[in-house]
Amino acid sequence: MKPIETSEGIGGLLTAFRKLARGRKKITFIGCPGWCNPFAELLGYVLRDAGKEMVFIPNLRKELAAKVEMTEYGMQLGGKADPASDTIVLLGGLAMPKMEVDVNGLIRLIDEIADRHSDRQILGVCVGGVFQKAGWDKLIDFDYLVDADMKATTYGFK
Repeated sequence: MKPIETSEGIGGLLTAFRKLARGRKKITFIGCPGWCNPFAELLGYVLRDAGKEMVFIPNLRKELAAKVEMTEYGMQLGGKADPASDTIVLLGGLAMPKMEVDVNGLIRLIDEIADRHSDRQILGVCVGGVFQKAGWDKLIDFDYLVDADMKATTYGFK
C-alpha cells in the first residue's frame, strides 16, 4: 500500500472520497449504527447531485439496508433498499475491537453485495488507521483506503 494523494481536514477527506466515487453507479456503505451512519451521510452529501443511488447497511445486517438520500435536513437514512452495488464503502467503525465484527462474515457480505458486478470496487474510509491497526488492510481486498487523521483541540475561556 502506497500513498497516492494527501490532503487535510474534513474537506480533504470528502474531496478524496468524491474523486474515488467518480464513474461508480451505486454505493453501499457498511458501518456500525450510530457511529458510522453519520459518516455515510456526510460522504453521501458530496455526491448529492451526482445521480448515484446510495445505501447504508448497519453492521452485517443487509436486511436492514436503507437508502441514503437528500432531505430538507441534508443526507439522511430513508426507506429500505436493495444493497446490491458495484461500489462498497467500508467505514472504520467496523474494525474497532469493541464492535466485534466478524471480518470473514464481512468478506462474505461484500461478495454477496457485489456478486453481479465484475467491476466492483471496495473502498475503506477510516480515521486514525483503524483498518491497518486491525490488520484488515491485509484481509480485505481494498481498491482504495482513505485514512484521515484529525486533530481536535478544546480551548477553555473561563
